[in-house]
Amino acid sequence: MTVLNLLILVCLLYVVLLFAVAFAADRAARLGRGSWLRSSVVYTLSLSIYCTAWTFYGAVGFAARSGLEFVTIYLGPTLVMVGWWWTLRRLVRVGRSQRITSIADLISSRYGKSNLLAVLVTVLAVVATTPYIALQLQSVTLSFAAFAATDPEATTLPDMQSTALWVAVGLALFTILFGTRNLDANERHHGVVMAIALEAVVKLFALLAVGVFVVWGLSGGIGPTLDRIETSPIARFDVSGSRWVGLTLLSAMAFLTLPRMFQVLVVENEADEHLRTAAWAFPTYLMLMSLFVVPIAVVGLDMMPNGANPDLFVLTLPLMEGRDGLAILSFLGGFSSATSMVIVAAIALSTMVSNHVVMPLWLHYSGMAAVVSGDVRTVALMARRLSIAGVLFLGYVYFRLSGGGTALAAIGLIAFVGVAQFLPALMGGLFWRGATRTGALAGLVLGAAVWLYCLFLPSFGPSAILPQTVFDHGLWGQSWLRPRALFGAEGMDPVIHALMWSMLLNISAFILGSLLSFPRPLERLQGAQFVNSLDNPGTPGGWSGGMAQSEDLLIMAQRIMGAREAQTLFSAAAQRQGVAGYLPEPSPDFLQELERALAGSVGAATAHAMVGQIVGGAAVSVEDLMAVADETAQIMEYSSQLEAKSQELARTARQLRQANETLTQISVQKDGFLSQISHELRTPMTSIRAFSEILRDTQDLTPEEQNKYAAIIHDETVRLTRLLDDLLDLSVLENGQVELNIQTGTLKALLDRSVRAAGGDGNGFRIRRTRASEQVELTTDLDRLAQVFINLISNARKYCDAKPAVLTIRATISDGQLVVDFVDNGSGIPTDKHAVIFEKFSRIGQTKASGAGLGLAICREIMERLGGDISYLPGQEGAAFRVTLPLAPGRMAAA
Repeated sequence: MTVLNLLILVCLLYVVLLFAVAFAADRAARLGRGSWLRSSVVYTLSLSIYCTAWTFYGAVGFAARSGLEFVTIYLGPTLVMVGWWWTLRRLVRVGRSQRITSIADLISSRYGKSNLLAVLVTVLAVVATTPYIALQLQSVTLSFAAFAATDPEATTLPDMQSTALWVAVGLALFTILFGTRNLDANERHHGVVMAIALEAVVKLFALLAVGVFVVWGLSGGIGPTLDRIETSPIARFDVSGSRWVGLTLLSAMAFLTLPRMFQVLVVENEADEHLRTAAWAFPTYLMLMSLFVVPIAVVGLDMMPNGANPDLFVLTLPLMEGRDGLAILSFLGGFSSATSMVIVAAIALSTMVSNHVVMPLWLHYSGMAAVVSGDVRTVALMARRLSIAGVLFLGYVYFRLSGGGTALAAIGLIAFVGVAQFLPALMGGLFWRGATRTGALAGLVLGAAVWLYCLFLPSFGPSAILPQTVFDHGLWGQSWLRPRALFGAEGMDPVIHALMWSMLLNISAFILGSLLSFPRPLERLQGAQFVNSLDNPGTPGGWSGGMAQSEDLLIMAQRIMGAREAQTLFSAAAQRQGVAGYLPEPSPDFLQELERALAGSVGAATAHAMVGQIVGGAAVSVEDLMAVADETAQIMEYSSQLEAKSQELARTARQLRQANETLTQISVQKDGFLSQISHELRTPMTSIRAFSEILRDTQDLTPEEQNKYAAIIHDETVRLTRLLDDLLDLSVLENGQVELNIQTGTLKALLDRSVRAAGGDGNGFRIRRTRASEQVELTTDLDRLAQVFINLISNARKYCDAKPAVLTIRATISDGQLVVDFVDNGSGIPTDKHAVIFEKFSRIGQTKASGAGLGLAICREIMERLGGDISYLPGQEGAAFRVTLPLAPGRMAAA
């Protein structure tokens, strides 16, 4: 086997290992296992995506060309982690409280949830990051080419374009599989983060291994290595003070604003303790990554032939000495550096594109007309997956068009300057309450324009995009508008020149625009929440509730979050409010909670717009008014208090009306119940009396007639006994006198038994089940639980009016509880009956059969005794009931 073939095999095995690690981490997180997934060590290692292939390979090349200047790339993040820990904590707190999904989402949320601002940030992030992704593809293809060039058995060199394409396809597949499993971006990507943590260890170990080999294997030890460094051209490089300071500041800015760094630093963070550990552990990691950079660069310059690419010294030095195993390990380190960056960058950019470009356009043109549960969720997931593929495709196209030439060599610093334009709006939003959307827009537009004109477009070379005349004489012939000498600043380093002017104009426009404009109310409320995030981690500005109906909100939430997640959110809110069922009052607090929950899926701006479409308008809370009060604060506060009291009175009156309506319905049902019981008792007793008298008084009855009349008496007795048994059963359950017969069995076997007892499939009635999810072991009173299941299946058979009637039984496990849903495809239960369907005087309907109306009341009492619950799910296709049961036997016994 050739070295190149061995390399391909090892690379494939490594990718399989990453898939296995990501899958295992995702599965452990889904099952509630693996607290190590949320450890500070994993979080710190995930920050290593800052060290891309540009750092793994390029740091050595940087040192070979510019001496110790490469240290600035590590020094900037170190200063941020050590000296700006309090700023990072504020950033993480805001991200967690506001359910921020990306840096575009944070900036948008701060400035009145402006989607225009989010779109601008998204476009700039894609433009700045796409060439950076191309750089990672180039590093992998150059690595393959380096192996092929030293392989004596290789007859042809691999096609770089094909290699880059296959790498891009593989990365897109991995990212889609493990980066879009959950729509909610605040649901941590445990699989991706764990894979990145593994890659962090691999690339650090690989770089240290190559460094040890170079120092002790090639150079003869520490002393000879220091002597080589002293006589090397690297020691004589004259580092410009302005460039040193500028690159240090630039790397610090990029560490905060790169979309991939924001993703792991803020979005994937779960606790402040992680930051405390990372404050010292991540600088230590960077120090280890840079430990052998200079020795490798010096030895490479001495031993490699003239013209050799210094960016590949980490790989070519082991290859030159015949250390194929070490070279393969070095390749895996560079491969890990490239893939981890591309994966997280693709996740971050796809979230931004989906939330701030695709979803607003789809919602605008669809007009929110469809009401299918989960349809928005489906569109959002598809948008993210297509965005991931699109971002990686753009990176490949950029790589192909540029040809992997000099345009990519310096693209790392160019991308840093591009994303640094987010910093004024970001930091100003965190610390200056007076910052406005107008200022943020002005600063971003001006800073991005200067970056594009002075650095990004010129990086393609003269006459490639900008004509040579612009470089020589400036735009429109104005010499002060030359890209390399803006405003007459000649002789400066291009990167420092672009950084200075773009940030100076960005900050100036941001401050001036904020001072000259007046923030909208929502901007002021959000500003107060962001600035006071550490002192007063409250909620953002509230809603008035308007004429919102909870069922409309539930339908909307189900479209975005999915049925189960939305119902869980609504039922928890209803329990906190003391409201029965799944529909809480649309109070301002609940609307704030709902908006933040939706923001985790579609972004803050889109979530705010969707809630606003139903609710109608935002209100101003007393606390927020105090935070942003000016000379009219007292008047606004008094008005807000009156409005809040009026709304509270309206809600109380509505609740009283609902309670009165419920009591009236119960009274009517009670009268009907008494009438029905009288009828149910009288009918069998009359039949029993009549036919028993016939048997007693008639002497000439044939044997067939005697059997017939005896059978009638028996059937009526059974009917009467069943009614009395139900009444007695309900009485025993209500008085708490029932004794549970605890047994162990599987849910599948219990459902099989219940379906058979209820009549099974047939006669226009079908039952759909997912048997794989029913392999759950239960320790409970199986007979009582079967009684509940039989009643629900029988009710669906009796009352479902669809043709054909279909009952779907779904079993899931959530938070240590078994959840079994029974949903049919009929017309469901009328809304005005939802409040009384579990009352003992209630009957579901009269269409196919009648009864005493005790079945669901008995089911409710049974589930209470078993420590679980039975409830009706509104907003489904037909009638839907949910049975929940704790899986822990101790909780059931306590109940």
